[in-house]
Amino acid sequence: MLEIRLSEGLRTATPADWKQLGSITAEAFYEDPVNLWIFGNTRTMPPVFSELARSVYLPRGICHIHGDSGATMWAHSAQRRELNNLQTMRVVWSLLTKGEKGAAKRGLGAGEAMAREHPAAPHMYLFTIGTRKAARGQGLGKQLIRPMLDAADRAALPCYLENSNPANTGFYVSHGFERMKMFELGPGSPPMEAMWREPRSMTASSE
Repeated sequence: MLEIRLSEGLRTATPADWKQLGSITAEAFYEDPVNLWIFGNTRTMPPVFSELARSVYLPRGICHIHGDSGATMWAHSAQRRELNNLQTMRVVWSLLTKGEKGAAKRGLGAGEAMAREHPAAPHMYLFTIGTRKAARGQGLGKQLIRPMLDAADRAALPCYLENSNPANTGFYVSHGFERMKMFELGPGSPPMEAMWREPRSMTASSE
């Protein structure tokens, strides 16, 4: 059981927050090269991220939200993250009706590629972290990521993420993540950066 200590302004998201989680996350990824390659536009991102929040990360993971400004979605590696048939149909429908040509194929292929690259060792998986555009540059990213990193350290659990934007590499490195490898989600996709963080002693993680 993780011991998570939230800082002021952060709260654990509830099932009723699924649309807000999706909306915040989508806006955070509007300029993300990998997600733009998958979806082809920004219209598809809110419904897809909302569905993933509702179907996977709220019921089976750990989600935090800061007002209407920032949000994170995590899950333990042992938790099942696959969508059932109905949930998959809802995601595919959004990709077909709102995404550019080929978005559904790219999206499903991306999910399969990420699953293949996922480490087997037990860890906490950071699926998404992001803020609204207006909230950037205020230290909110650190406030969002720190409680789960500290909880993972207390539990002696590594953390893993896929960095889809090179602009964020420095942020993750500053929090102890190291590059494992680069991989592509499909032909012509921008590279994805698999990153791993070994647990730290609480003395080291608080420095």
